[in-house]
Amino acid sequence: MISSKYSDLTLGQNEQAEKMKKLWKEHLEAVRPYVPGKPIEEVKRELELDNVIKLASNENPLGPPPGVVRAITEAAGEVNRYPDGGCFYLRQALCEKLSISGDNVIFGNGSDEVIVLALRAMLRHDEEVIIAHPTFLIYNIASLVEEANVRTVPMKDFRYDLKAMAGAITDRTKIVFISNPDNPTGSYVTKDEMDDFMQRVPEGVVVFLDEAYGEFAKGDDYPETLELINREDKNVIITRTFSKAYSLAGLRVGYGLARKDIIEVLNKVREPFNVNSLAQAAALAALKEEGHLNRSLALVREEKKKFYSQFDGMDLTYIPSRTNFVLVNAGRDSREVFSYLLKRGVIVREMTSWGIDGFIRVNIGLREENEVFFRALKDAVRDIPRL
Repeated sequence: MISSKYSDLTLGQNEQAEKMKKLWKEHLEAVRPYVPGKPIEEVKRELELDNVIKLASNENPLGPPPGVVRAITEAAGEVNRYPDGGCFYLRQALCEKLSISGDNVIFGNGSDEVIVLALRAMLRHDEEVIIAHPTFLIYNIASLVEEANVRTVPMKDFRYDLKAMAGAITDRTKIVFISNPDNPTGSYVTKDEMDDFMQRVPEGVVVFLDEAYGEFAKGDDYPETLELINREDKNVIITRTFSKAYSLAGLRVGYGLARKDIIEVLNKVREPFNVNSLAQAAALAALKEEGHLNRSLALVREEKKKFYSQFDGMDLTYIPSRTNFVLVNAGRDSREVFSYLLKRGVIVREMTSWGIDGFIRVNIGLREENEVFFRALKDAVRDIPRL
């Protein structure tokens, strides 16, 4: 029997919880916040480890080149001043590189912010957003925050089913999100598939193309999408980032590309100083570091071959990737695999949050880091029973 003391305590807690609910919007009850990968220092503290390798967040293991570090150091002396709200010099350099107008660009605190801005500016109550499954979790989270009706279209063999997504569009649909290449699958949409999809999309629907990993996928039949942003008959927003191939994940700077009238609306809901001074200086310097970009892409290409070979040797299936990470079916409880690797000082991403149990996602690290991961995974496969 529970004492009245504890009954009163529980009742008081419930009453307080009900009171607190009145402080925020009811629809936020359905929102589950994004949980990032564990930081290296946290794992060191928790498990008392000296050496920890992080292969969980699709970061560039090479780190920023010296020219970028110098730019950050020089900019640090001016952090008592607000940053340039329009990112003038970064905008100028990016537009020259891409051969586009400055009116076609908006910068964000990471490309994630441009996703949020688009939803904030365009989505009316109860309008629909269409996403694939599995895909980047922020599309769903940010859409729910804006009270959207999120419609999910399953992938086919871990690839976008664009015909099904086009068929899911209704007169209530406002935005369709396409991650190309996709996170977490690593698969991509081809030029022909994109062309066919764009023909099926009716007027009034925004096609949001997230190309955060585009640098790793360029070539072959990967679509060149810049030509879409100025079409009057289509509404296209493209996002890209300096976080991945350019090694600036810790500074959070990305950008969106769209028609001038779309950019003007996005700027109405953008915070005035959303990209900090150090991030602007670093991104400007990074654009000049073609050698570092090429080394980063080459490292991923070469090391990814070893990942495939190792997975084949362990009899593990994986999704061929056009990114700097690989989604692999561990064939075991992915939470157990994650914990096993964590105790060995290797952080990966286990995928139950995406609804794909048994899978882990691992990004390409330095060669010596990858070797540590291979050894630890072999032991995990040996010691953890198959599902």
